[in-house]
Amino acid sequence: MAGKSKAAGTGDGLRRLVIVESASKIDKIAGYLGPGYRVEASAGHIRDLPQPSQLPEEVKKGSFGKFAVDVDHGFEPYYVVDADKKRTVAELKRALKDSDELILATDRDREGEAIAWHLVQALEPRVPYRRMVFGEITREAIQQAVREMRDIDDRLVDAQETRRILDRLYGYELSPVLWRKVRAGLSAGRVQSVATRLCVERERERMAFRAAGYADVTGQFSPQGESAFGARLVALDGRRVATGRDFDDSGQLKPTAVRDGVAHLDLPAAEALARSLDGAAFAVRSVEEKPYSRRPAAPFITSSLQQEASRKLRLNARATMRTAQSLYERGYITYMRTDSIQLSAQAVNAARSQARELYGPEYVPDSPRVYASKSKNAQEAHEAIRPAGEVFRTPAQVSGELRGDEFRLYDLIWKRTVASQMHDARGTTATVRLGAASADGRDAEFSASGTIITFRGFLAAYEEGRDETREGADADSTDRRLPQVRVGQPLSARDLAADGHVTSPPPRYTEATLVKTLEEKGIGRPSTFASIISTIVDRGYVRYKGSALVPTWLAFAVTRLLEEHFPTLVDYDFTASMENDLDAISRGEAERVDWLTRFYFGADGPAGGAPAPAAGGSGDGSAGPAVPAMEGIKGLADDLGKIDAREISTVPIGEGIVLRVGRYGPYLEGPDPETGELLKASVPEDVAPDEMTVETARELLTTQSDGDRVLGQDPTTGRTVVARTGRYGPYVTELLEEDAPAPAEAAEGAPKKRTAKKAAKAKPRTSSLFKDMSVETVTLEQALQLLSLPRVVGTDPESGEEITAQNGRYGPYLKKGTDSRSLASEDQLLTITLPEALGIYAQPKTRRGQVAKPPLKELGPDPESGQPMVVKDGRFGPYVTDGTTNATLRKDDDPETITPERGAELLAEKRAKGPAPKKAAARKTAAKTAPAKKTAAKKTAAKKAAAKASAAAVD
Repeated sequence: MAGKSKAAGTGDGLRRLVIVESASKIDKIAGYLGPGYRVEASAGHIRDLPQPSQLPEEVKKGSFGKFAVDVDHGFEPYYVVDADKKRTVAELKRALKDSDELILATDRDREGEAIAWHLVQALEPRVPYRRMVFGEITREAIQQAVREMRDIDDRLVDAQETRRILDRLYGYELSPVLWRKVRAGLSAGRVQSVATRLCVERERERMAFRAAGYADVTGQFSPQGESAFGARLVALDGRRVATGRDFDDSGQLKPTAVRDGVAHLDLPAAEALARSLDGAAFAVRSVEEKPYSRRPAAPFITSSLQQEASRKLRLNARATMRTAQSLYERGYITYMRTDSIQLSAQAVNAARSQARELYGPEYVPDSPRVYASKSKNAQEAHEAIRPAGEVFRTPAQVSGELRGDEFRLYDLIWKRTVASQMHDARGTTATVRLGAASADGRDAEFSASGTIITFRGFLAAYEEGRDETREGADADSTDRRLPQVRVGQPLSARDLAADGHVTSPPPRYTEATLVKTLEEKGIGRPSTFASIISTIVDRGYVRYKGSALVPTWLAFAVTRLLEEHFPTLVDYDFTASMENDLDAISRGEAERVDWLTRFYFGADGPAGGAPAPAAGGSGDGSAGPAVPAMEGIKGLADDLGKIDAREISTVPIGEGIVLRVGRYGPYLEGPDPETGELLKASVPEDVAPDEMTVETARELLTTQSDGDRVLGQDPTTGRTVVARTGRYGPYVTELLEEDAPAPAEAAEGAPKKRTAKKAAKAKPRTSSLFKDMSVETVTLEQALQLLSLPRVVGTDPESGEEITAQNGRYGPYLKKGTDSRSLASEDQLLTITLPEALGIYAQPKTRRGQVAKPPLKELGPDPESGQPMVVKDGRFGPYVTDGTTNATLRKDDDPETITPERGAELLAEKRAKGPAPKKAAARKTAAKTAPAKKTAAKKTAAKKAAAKASAAAVD
């Protein structure tokens, strides 16, 4: 089926087929449309460029064979219906036969416009078709969209298609270079490679960073009869005292600090000063007050929503967009892929009205706030992300419908939207300077500042989060109240103490700060930020360390290759200009074929003399080259002789030690300080690049190059057991005889083949050491216990299933069939008994790190099953269960007051309905060998579809 569908009765006699992207939208949209409409879902894209290996044989031999794009004839793409969408297309065709009109209601961005166009090409409708777009799924929005239907926007389709072709050309030309010079199987991406470079450059800065130490003096000061306030030393003998901002990344004072004559205090000097100020007569030297005001942040766009959800909700970009997509499809928020901060008139009125009702009229300015959008693509970004509807539902009103991340994200969006139409926060900022002469005659001046919020304004609803800075949050003095003092007023001092500091390296990117940087540099677009981060993580270029993004050594090798041999392709300005040019194409200000010609073949074109297109450039519609001057990416992998693969994959560490990125991971090479012998060692995954100092490298070379630590012989097999340190940490293993055959029992259990090219070799047993073990101290007895894992604990007497104790990626656990339970410690792997394991399985299963929640209420035995009935709080709300059947409570059922009779009634109703029907598995059919053929294209409103070849691969 083409996804879940909803058909309504006819009203005017016309039957209309409406196609949306997601099946979860169907019920709501069908309900809002009324009679005469049938709603089906395409489940996203239905056609794409195939892999060249998937092309029909006769097509492979032609101009489409390399990229599935004919670069010699206008960059014509060859599309095929995705294999998993053939059934969907067939169902949509059948639905279209019974329809008088086709309405394409895919999402309102470039991707949605392209999906609509592809649907027309695949379905070949013989009835009129129109495009319907909406920014929210509410009755008013859907009905307005029906009244304002339009043709497919061919400019948006061109822009999306250009992006898709561009990424195919980039990846297919550049990836082979990485295969040959770095590691097989790697892939390069136009934007992902640049995002990886950002992370690598930041890590290089951290590797080159040298900390600087400095100190100051703090104390508590109080006027007579007043409470004390804290102040920090800022000047000594008229010279400003150095702070962290005065040092560069080499640990030296910046030239400006040296020129200004700042006083650099070390800890001993600061301690001496603190002692000499003990008993000094402090007095107020100056008091400065000035008004303070702070404006609310603009409503959310895609990037700012991802940043704020990362800061406040600890959601990554992918989870944020998945949650926002669900909220949009269920009618709670407006469309979540946008780069416009503007609000519609009805949204402004709704936000102002709610702010007035909830916080008071004094919190709402006389005239609405207007936010100017930076986006030039008005056709793609009509409105900011906000609660849906003409009247916003408060978080309290949706708390019974939304839970978990969905509720938290809605709450965040609602607060930000309402706050954006509220008054500024106002107050005063005071700075007090005070000082005294030390016992040794030096003049010490201290400073304290504080901001008093006298009117909270928008802060009553929402305050934007902040990212980590190198200076930390010490400077934040908001809502710090200082006592009223006057110039010359004496102050008593206490708790004078020296405070030592060390400068911090540049913080690594988090998802929030990487999205912010990509946006500031104009790299990527709102709909791509989440996929960019997901891609560089999934491809092994970046890994998480807490919330920080740490580049791997593989990323260092790939980035260096691109920087040294293809610098334009990872240039930030060049990548941003390509994004601007794609925007220009979407606005009709540039022509896609000319642009792609210049990008692929270079400025001179395929024949070496093609005229340069005039449109494009900065994306502002002005004349200029569509792509910065470059030779073109055609044939990047043709001549790689100048690239030294070994040099590209080498990172100098110091003292003759280098790190190399090899086929099986990073490793170290360096001379033995005593013998000069070349030593090698694997690099553990948990060692970040900035942690790879000479000392760390030397330690790894010494410990790993000492060879195996022989623990003894296994009395059962007679094999030698050794302890080692490897890429994934310390472990124990057994040494096998050369060419030892696989155990007979393993061979018997394996399927027999008619011919065996080579006898299977035995694999040594290995096991990681427990966290409290080390290579130097582990014993043979411990090693044999580790090698016995996974251990059979026993058999469940009820089910007959075997229970095993195993050590996994997320720690020790028990496994019985498909049911896994975490263990509290690694030691339990070796000691847990069958009764203890059965006791663990008798407890309710919980998610990792969570404690089982007690039932909300106990209702007694169920009359039908005889099992105890309890009310529990589940992921989708409270429900009643007897341990076998679960029934969700209705809206009118209160978990605290529900009666046993009502609980039994709900369970009986659920049993009567029976289990939810399972989706029928798609029937597999033998693949047809008939070649796909290009279909003759039809003209759309303003576009000749003949420019795009399609594959009629739909049964």
